[in-house]
Amino acid sequence: MSISCSQLLGKHSQAWKQATVHPFLTQCQLGTIQPQQFSTWLVQDYLFVVEFTRFVARVLANAPSHHFDILLSGLGALKDELNWFQAKAQERQLNLKTEPQETCKQYCEYMKLVTTMPYAVQTTTLWAIELAYNQGWQLPGKMPLPYAEFAERWGNQGFTEYVKLLEQIADEVLSTVDETIQSQAESAFLEIAVLEKDFWSMAMKVI
Repeated sequence: MSISCSQLLGKHSQAWKQATVHPFLTQCQLGTIQPQQFSTWLVQDYLFVVEFTRFVARVLANAPSHHFDILLSGLGALKDELNWFQAKAQERQLNLKTEPQETCKQYCEYMKLVTTMPYAVQTTTLWAIELAYNQGWQLPGKMPLPYAEFAERWGNQGFTEYVKLLEQIADEVLSTVDETIQSQAESAFLEIAVLEKDFWSMAMKVI
């Protein structure tokens, strides 16, 4: 019996809630997040996205050709996103040439590990990462300035549709693999949930 993305969300709803409903996001919505906390998140997230771009490229390298269009569209968007991060950092006079914090390092190392796993695990991981961004910035509701721009970037309808396409890819591949690989994909999903929660928390620790 194959497992699907929707089944993973249903089976592990509490773990996923912790990944996408977090005080960091709630305080952004309330306008009470400390500027230093948000700046920490922004810089660390830029460093993460640099490595995430490499991760998506490696997934593409393992993909069948009929998945190229979707994955290439994601890479194209990441090019714009990296430029956007740089502009936001310049506006705030933040230094992007800094060391990743331990939580960021762990997340990036895990993505590298996933690229050594079967393609089904890679596509499930890619979907989970993008869904966490999508839902995380959507669920709190309308964001005030200056956070509305960030919520719009990952919460907009176009990005939501892209995440749905990633879900279709993951479901397609998961339906073709054995229970051992499906179990690996489930473990990856749970690991992403923990890493996402920890990433939000990392920024909150800055006072």
